[in-house]
Amino acid sequence: MKLDLLLTNADVITMDPRRPSATRLGIWQGRVVGLDEEVAGLAAAEVLDLGGATVTPGFIDAHCHTTWFGLGLGELDVSGARGLNQLYALLEAGMAADGTAAGGTAAPAAVPGWLLATGFSQQQHGGAFPDIAVLDRITGDRPLFMRHNSGHMAVVNTAALRLAGADQASFADPDGGVIVRDDAGRPTGLVQETAQQLIQQLILPYSTEAIEAALDRATRYYAAEGITSFTEAGIGGGWIGHSPVELAAYQRAASAGRLHARAQLMPVLDVLHPLEGKHPGGAAQAGLDLGMASGFGDDLLSLGPAKVFLDGSLLGETAAVSHEYCSHGGTDNTGNTGYFQADPAVLRDNIEAAYAAGWSIAAHAIGDRAVDLALDIITGCARRFGPRAVPNRIEHASMTRPDQLDRLAAAGIAVTPQSSFFHEGGDGMTASLGPERTGWAYRASSFLSAGVILAGSSDRPVADGNVLRGMQAFVDRRTSSGALFGNATERLTPRQALAAYTTGAAAATGAAQAKGSLEPGKLADFTVLSGSPLTAERIDALEVLATAVGGRFTHQALPDRPAGTAAALHH
Repeated sequence: MKLDLLLTNADVITMDPRRPSATRLGIWQGRVVGLDEEVAGLAAAEVLDLGGATVTPGFIDAHCHTTWFGLGLGELDVSGARGLNQLYALLEAGMAADGTAAGGTAAPAAVPGWLLATGFSQQQHGGAFPDIAVLDRITGDRPLFMRHNSGHMAVVNTAALRLAGADQASFADPDGGVIVRDDAGRPTGLVQETAQQLIQQLILPYSTEAIEAALDRATRYYAAEGITSFTEAGIGGGWIGHSPVELAAYQRAASAGRLHARAQLMPVLDVLHPLEGKHPGGAAQAGLDLGMASGFGDDLLSLGPAKVFLDGSLLGETAAVSHEYCSHGGTDNTGNTGYFQADPAVLRDNIEAAYAAGWSIAAHAIGDRAVDLALDIITGCARRFGPRAVPNRIEHASMTRPDQLDRLAAAGIAVTPQSSFFHEGGDGMTASLGPERTGWAYRASSFLSAGVILAGSSDRPVADGNVLRGMQAFVDRRTSSGALFGNATERLTPRQALAAYTTGAAAATGAAQAKGSLEPGKLADFTVLSGSPLTAERIDALEVLATAVGGRFTHQALPDRPAGTAAALHH
């Protein structure tokens, strides 16, 4: 037998408790075939001496928005603005550039005639939102859609509202959303939750060509950060999808070699439709044509759970919580406990119909009241229709009360709390929740102690997607002010933090048998680092030297490999 690739002189962290470390790793036909003595004496088409560099299983981002991120790389990026004057200046520059991405890189307009911007957060502007009068002065009759970095709200101008027919005070808010207005009833330009769709329906759908190009850009970026797999948390519809044929764009990207990481896709529950026939138990079913459901696909591209939004966001103070948000910074939150995206009875019926058709469920539940609803519905579905091979999940599980931990573990529900929120949003969330409840926010160690499956993820581009910084955040839990976010007891050890983005994420995505650790028979997805995340003084100071998917390099910056020799990912 001749190996395709043999890594030698490496510090291999396998994440396999039966064999936690090795110095040699053999790869054949895209899979790990052995370590150390198991590959002794075997010839290889390529032998790569890593000079002591560390090899870990490839990083898995279990919840991100890749199409959105890739499109944003070609749009006006306003995330660097600090203060509204800087924001206005960037928008003026964007108007002048017209078709040029931030930084001066030429990019074809994904939606001609619109000014599309990404990365806005009021946290970067002292809690202030743009004045719609100033936006109108800058943009004139050109419609503006500037997405908030949470994804749960957006800033628009009067031209966009007029096109949607929503510029009048008499226009009614949609179910599950708000067009924010001033005391005189005039729109301020802020649209929250489902109200975004009033504007988005004027923009969507993006072309398959635009999405394919976005996936190419985004997954090249992922490769440079050591990411080998990801879960796209919502495609096909709702305010988070970009096209009703988004899956086709993914397939095209994969066939053309433009998908540089393995992808699991979550269709938004909205795109499922009633199916003929009944479940043997008499339940109505909702799904996709031909009965496709969670798990359909292969190692490169597959369908995950159906994604359903139960509530909003903590930063936007729209998440459904059991106790009202604290008033702070001039914001009066008296009586504000957030809200659900739809009537709970309707949500239950829709989720049950999808589950009956074979879908696992990924419920976006931020507030603890939403977590209660998710637990009730998912456990009820499991009792009635049985378990699912792809785990059910609660996305974010941002506020979890102590009494909810054992219920999550008993139900086998995976959670995806994003450590990437600690730095930029931690201080703001602390102000919203108050000291008594901040300890419930974005738990980590207590999930593991209770036996809950914990998956590392970023929610990119809502927050920073760099995995090494995410691991560091799980370990130190520091906000941008340097304060500790939540309780110190929720900190993870470096090994637990690495596990979140490898074995934990693999388990949460239903792929633990194929990836997440480096052991014989599993996919040869790995990341080469400049040092060990288990012993480094700062995990976020490490460098990604190389990334490989199925044993083929998607990124390389190894000193002994000339630039341009990295192999493309083939399928």
